[in-house]
Amino acid sequence: MGRPALFLDRDGVINVDHAYVHRPDNFEFFPGIFDLVRSANDLGYAVVVVTNQAGIGRGFYSEADFHSLTAWMLDQFRQHNSRIDAVYFSPYHPEHGVGEYKRDSHCRKPGPGMLLRAAKDLDLDLDRSIILGDKPSDLAAGVAAGVPHRWFLTSGLEPSDEATKRVGSLRGALELFQRFTRIAG
Repeated sequence: MGRPALFLDRDGVINVDHAYVHRPDNFEFFPGIFDLVRSANDLGYAVVVVTNQAGIGRGFYSEADFHSLTAWMLDQFRQHNSRIDAVYFSPYHPEHGVGEYKRDSHCRKPGPGMLLRAAKDLDLDLDRSIILGDKPSDLAAGVAAGVPHRWFLTSGLEPSDEATKRVGSLRGALELFQRFTRIAG
């Protein structure tokens, strides 16, 4: 049996969603994210980012821009003694994509592709995993992948019907995670 994962959306969970964030100067970490990731690391959870990046598909920035920002982001986590194990992204958009990026993909949330690929690549136990997202499509991807613990980070959006828990901040998510792991332990 593999280890459990804490799946995180990026924009809206790790960082403030300023729309199509693709440069460090526009990347604003949410308070509490480093503590949440460090706690997951300490408890043996893989921490995996699963992020739709339609800005690539729309031609707003390139995959190289995304990878550069991701390398910078991962370094910021390391500097805060926390670790992201893997980052999966979907650059596709079925309506607004340009060229090869204009297509539907099971990797684009709400599809389960990124989570299923991570489970295979990293030997993850989805039955013991958690997804934390700020959009209903994040949680729908969790449902489609068989992730039973789906936490909705409320940010003024209507709560998702797919949520098993709702939290108002990353501090709240950390407290919930610590209670959850004590019980599930």
